[in-house]
Amino acid sequence: MTSINYLLFDLDGTLVDSVPDLTISLNLLRTELNCSPLLEKQVIHMVGDGVGILVKHALGEELFHPDHIDRFMQLYSEHLLDHTHCYPGVEELLNSHPADKMAIVTNKPHQLTMNILEGLNLIKKFKIVIGGDSYAEKKPHPLPVIKALEGLGADPKQAVMIGDHHTDLYSGRKAGIATCFCAYGMGHTDGLTTDFYAEQPTDLLQLFPGPSLE
Repeated sequence: MTSINYLLFDLDGTLVDSVPDLTISLNLLRTELNCSPLLEKQVIHMVGDGVGILVKHALGEELFHPDHIDRFMQLYSEHLLDHTHCYPGVEELLNSHPADKMAIVTNKPHQLTMNILEGLNLIKKFKIVIGGDSYAEKKPHPLPVIKALEGLGADPKQAVMIGDHHTDLYSGRKAGIATCFCAYGMGHTDGLTTDFYAEQPTDLLQLFPGPSLE
């Protein structure tokens, strides 16, 4: 395989653990609607397909109304960085690669993504940041990955999509790049095979050591 020089990352469940703050925000919304709270282990399985589907899963089809998405966004914006943090080894990984070789491709809304990156002092680590509302399509569609590759000026043969959800893997595969599954995150592979596999977040630095360690 050609050497990997460009890293495209999902955010939630890949670089950062955001489940506690997502759970807090969803439960605040559920409290307003006189619903009992969810557990973090329940919320984990709702993340990865964008904010609309997250809220719909959290409330159920019968209770859900599109207005609830806006209210959740307001609540989540207020609790975005209460507990969210980088997984172990992530900052070391990002420090080992030049920013102009890395991108974020997430289904989280772009502004919330930027706020998290800024709050965790990661914003300067990436040349490109693409959110779920940046283009007409989001993962698993290949468009956001293709746009990230174009923005990086990357050769697809030298790029990898790194994520914890099958949407990441489908998106990367359809865009013609390698994929890496992060088993420590929130999602599953949907039976897809991947080029790389990270059991723990610290495995990523071993898989992609960067030019400074080669």
